[in-house]
Amino acid sequence: MPRGKKIIIETEIDDDFVDRFKSIDVGEIRKEREKTEKSLSSSIGNVFKVAQNLYRQKASEDELEGKHDLYSVRSAYDYLKNSGVFISFRAFGGRIERGTIPFVKVGRKRYIPKSVLDDITSTKSEFYTVKEAYENYKKSNPKINFRAFIGRIEKGSIPSVKFGTRRLVPRDAVDALTHISSNYYSVSQAIKELHKGGIRIKRNAFERRLDRGRIPHVKIGGRRFIHEEVLSELVGKESSLRK
Repeated sequence: MPRGKKIIIETEIDDDFVDRFKSIDVGEIRKEREKTEKSLSSSIGNVFKVAQNLYRQKASEDELEGKHDLYSVRSAYDYLKNSGVFISFRAFGGRIERGTIPFVKVGRKRYIPKSVLDDITSTKSEFYTVKEAYENYKKSNPKINFRAFIGRIEKGSIPSVKFGTRRLVPRDAVDALTHISSNYYSVSQAIKELHKGGIRIKRNAFERRLDRGRIPHVKIGGRRFIHEEVLSELVGKESSLRK
């Protein structure tokens, strides 16, 4: 690679996906979740009192669901399914048994308040389970295995939060990582692309350029990435210098 002449990269990348990833504040998500759980706890407490009165009044199941937003286990499952939350009935029942989905009892039957079901729906729209996050990310980065993905979560390079016993990954994080895999090169990949174009450069020299800001890049999860348009301009200008 020719020395003594500086290459100025003119391509500017304004990427909303990267901005959204960097704006993810796990601490703030936890605080908001604590507020939500306190509100749910208070709501369930009030519902429990109402449920006891309804039991004494021998209210029918239709009355419970229609007037008081209490759903039987089967109705609650159907409500979630119609709201786009897909889970097997057996798994749903298991969560109720373990108490991860709060419920109230009217007589011998269990009912789930609508506020709890709406919280599940809202959480589903904003977060992936770890397995779901991996399956979605793998579509754009098929080389990554589940163990490596878990490792990145444990190191914090992929943001995650715990809601009760469940670890969840923000959808914005997965969307950003998927976008980056499709439109950016890692340092190793960028060097390989340069070599394919007949441009020889050592990794240390390439990283020094990144350190000095001569090659625009973004840092995501502790790793540096170069946009494909930036790398294309770099390859073109390096090739022109060689000629």
